[in-house]
Amino acid sequence: MASGALSPGQMIKIGTGGACRVEGLLGTGGQGEVYRASVAKEEFALKWYFPESATPQQRDSLDLLIRKGAPDDRFLWPMALCTLPSQPNTFGYLMRLREQRFKGIVDLMKRKIDPSFRALATAGFGLADSYLKLHASGLCYRDISFGNVFFDPDTGEILICDNDNVSVDDGKMRGVQGTIGFMAPEIMTDNAAPSTQTDLWSLAVLLFYMFLISHPLEGQLESEIHCLDYGAKVKLYGNEAVFIYDPENESNRPHQEFHANAVAFWPLYPKFLQDRFCQAFTKGVAKPYSRVRESEWKSAMIKLRDLIIYGPTGAENFYDPEHSDAQIDWATGQAIQLPPRLKIGKALVMLNSDTKLFPHHLDPLRLYDFSKPAAEVTQHPTNPNLWGLRNLTGDDWKAVVGGNEKVVEPTRSVSLASGTSIDFGNARGEIQI
Repeated sequence: MASGALSPGQMIKIGTGGACRVEGLLGTGGQGEVYRASVAKEEFALKWYFPESATPQQRDSLDLLIRKGAPDDRFLWPMALCTLPSQPNTFGYLMRLREQRFKGIVDLMKRKIDPSFRALATAGFGLADSYLKLHASGLCYRDISFGNVFFDPDTGEILICDNDNVSVDDGKMRGVQGTIGFMAPEIMTDNAAPSTQTDLWSLAVLLFYMFLISHPLEGQLESEIHCLDYGAKVKLYGNEAVFIYDPENESNRPHQEFHANAVAFWPLYPKFLQDRFCQAFTKGVAKPYSRVRESEWKSAMIKLRDLIIYGPTGAENFYDPEHSDAQIDWATGQAIQLPPRLKIGKALVMLNSDTKLFPHHLDPLRLYDFSKPAAEVTQHPTNPNLWGLRNLTGDDWKAVVGGNEKVVEPTRSVSLASGTSIDFGNARGEIQI
C-alpha cells in the first residue's frame, strides 16, 4: 500500500469522543504509517494500520492495552483507539510523540552516536526495569530488538516503542514471533511461542549489542557460513547456538577481523558482567528458567555505574573488584591511579571527582531511587588536593575521621581520608584508599 493513507488537516475520531488533526507523515513500517497529530495544541504520534494489519485481533489487543495502561512512562504506549467513518476497514491509535533527543540503538550500532559507559549502564538499567514492570503486569513484549528502543545518549534515558504487539503472557499466542537474531532458540526452532522467558533472551541479546556492538552468537561459526539462509540462521541462533565467549566451548570465538568489536570490548568489562552474559547465553540456551532475570540485570547495571573510573586522558574504565591489582587504561595502556572508594553494605562506589550518591546508596529501603543526589564528591575551596563528600540530604551524618567523631550537617563535607566511617542514618559506609 502506498504511503500517505491520511492527509494533513484530516480529522480522526478519538475513542468515543473528540478528534485529532493529522499534521504530517513521520514514517512507514510493516504494519502501517505513523503521523504527527495534534489534539488542541498538544502534539502526539498517530499510528494508522494498513487494512491487512487492521484485524479484529489487533483491535482487541489494542483495547486490552489501552485499558491496562503503560507499565511506566518509558513506554510509548497506546493511549486511545482512533477511527475514521469513511474507512471502516482500518483504525489506529494515539501515543506520545518521541522527542528528538532520543536516538535509536541502530545509531549506536552504526557508530553515529558515542554514548558514555555511564549512559549505557543507565539505559541498561531502564530497559531491565521497564521490562520487569511489563512482565509483572502479566504481559510479554514479543519483539525486543534494537529497532524498538530509543535512548538519550547523554543521559541514558530510554523509550520503548511499537508496544501494540505486546500481548498477554500465556505462552500460546503465535502472531509476532520477534526479530531473527533476537528471538530465543526455542522460537527459532518453532518449539515455543513468545513469553516472558523468551523476552529475557531477547533482552540479554539487546544488552550485549549495546555494550559490545556485536551479537553474542556470531563468531567463528558464523564467519564460516557461506550462505546465511533461513536454515543456517536456525542452526546459528537456534539448535546449534554457541556463545562466543562460552567458557567451556571455544568453537565459536569471535574472529579477530570480522568480529573486532567483540574482541575489543569484552576485556573492558568487569568479571561480574561477563559472568551475567555467560549465564544468559550458555545455561540460558536450553533452559529458559536459567536466564538472567530483569532484577539481576538491574543490579548489574547499577554496580557497573558505581565502578566507573577514569584513565589518564579521561577515558572511562571500570574498576573490577576481582582484578583490583591490574587496573590498566584501555585507551593508553597506562596504569590508572585509583580514586578513593566508598564501601557501603555490599556495594562499592568509586569516588571520582564527579561522583554523586543517590538515596538508594544511603538507604537500602529506597531501592534504585535516583530522585535527586544525596551526596557528591567536592573539592576543597582553597586546597585543590583535598576532597570531601558533601551532604546533600536534610539530615545530619555522623562520621569518625582519624578516631575523632564529627557531625556532618547538610551542605557540609567530610574528608575522603582512608578509614573514615560515615553513619548515614540507615546505612554505614567506610572510605577506602
